[in-house]
Amino acid sequence: MSIRIVRLGTPRAADEGTRIGTVRRPPRGVPKADFARQNWYDVWYPNLSPTPELMKLALSTHAEPDSPQSQKDWARFVREFRHQMAEPDAARSLDVLAALSHGANFSVGCYCESEARCHRSVLRALLAERGADVADS
Repeated sequence: MSIRIVRLGTPRAADEGTRIGTVRRPPRGVPKADFARQNWYDVWYPNLSPTPELMKLALSTHAEPDSPQSQKDWARFVREFRHQMAEPDAARSLDVLAALSHGANFSVGCYCESEARCHRSVLRALLAERGADVADS
């Protein structure tokens, strides 16, 4: 049993289980009835997504990821998102997911192409820190 960290909209693994969308907004132009069928997500859980301001900061680092400013902004994003995830509601959600990972297969994900510059990389670390069984990429 484990949690997979996935890119939403990609084909599902055979044993992936329920897909949880940890995104602020649903996929554009997709009817709600098609979210699961099109491999976006089965359950929408925006509680584990960055605030719009933090999302804007993270997206600003995608254009030139190796630039010193981009690296500085990414480090700031990670710090601030970790702080956001330490709030009681988010922390309890992460604790529940970590506990469930020992008895069920499921996944959490986002739309970003690269996990390296996506909040799901931070979620991966936070879940692992809580003892979750997190599948390798």
